[in-house]
Amino acid sequence: MSNSSTINPGATSGGSLADYIQLLKPITWFPPMWALMCGLVSAGASPLSNPLFFCAGILLTGPLVCGASQIINDWHDREVDALNEPDRPIPSGRVSESNALRFAFGWSLLAQAWSFTLGPWVAGATALGLFLAWAYSAPPLRLKQNGWWGNLAVGVSYEGLAWITGAAIVLGGALPGWSILLVAALYSIGAHGIMTLNDFKAIDGDITIGIRTLPVQLGPQPAARLACFVMIAPQLVVLYCLAMWNHSTAMLLITMLVIGQLFAMARFLRDPRALAPWYNGVGVTQYVAGMMVTAMAMGGHLG
Repeated sequence: MSNSSTINPGATSGGSLADYIQLLKPITWFPPMWALMCGLVSAGASPLSNPLFFCAGILLTGPLVCGASQIINDWHDREVDALNEPDRPIPSGRVSESNALRFAFGWSLLAQAWSFTLGPWVAGATALGLFLAWAYSAPPLRLKQNGWWGNLAVGVSYEGLAWITGAAIVLGGALPGWSILLVAALYSIGAHGIMTLNDFKAIDGDITIGIRTLPVQLGPQPAARLACFVMIAPQLVVLYCLAMWNHSTAMLLITMLVIGQLFAMARFLRDPRALAPWYNGVGVTQYVAGMMVTAMAMGGHLG
């Protein structure tokens, strides 16, 4: 795809530090960092009891891996951004395309190199996360063009792999036990629904440029119902697991959070396109709170 007609022809060869930080999109780092904290806690640690583990993991999952995924996405979306967000660093010309691509490769290599200092399973999770980051944005896979696969890739990277990374760091780089892997997988599945929420704001634009998000493929109302089911169902399985593991306090708290989400979903389903941002603030907050409650119970911090 040629970029000569859409990218600012006056692209500079450099760019300021602020431009490169903008490519890293720090605002997107919270989900994987939160999942990493859940992983740490689920393995019996805490940010205060293990500050070095915490800082090492935060650096890996947030600035490095998530940051790399954002640079990769911006580079592959540079022509679309030239139309929709021309003030971004690449289409505006503040960072040249070649420098942005070198930044994407270099930052990915830095993330992978840092992961090796934290153990083999951390390195393996990082390699998979970086592969998904490139597969999400880059041809020939470009998973983001289909909501089924793109949302799954993000859910696995931002929730499951980050959770497993946090637990593996605490365990000295070893593979976490099956219960941690199961819970990480369940919350990854739920994150698929959360990602669908983000697609309601751009249905018309996605139709125009050919991105087949679930709201585009299924329609707003069916996609909203599916997102709600995908978010709630894994939490019900988590509840069952907590019951089997005799975590009664966590069960009560998770039950309350699920009920709160169900009430929020009832409102969201009245007008998904208008209320998706509202649900992101109300319902998703309860979802991620439940992640930490589950982690605390698994790590012995809560009954």
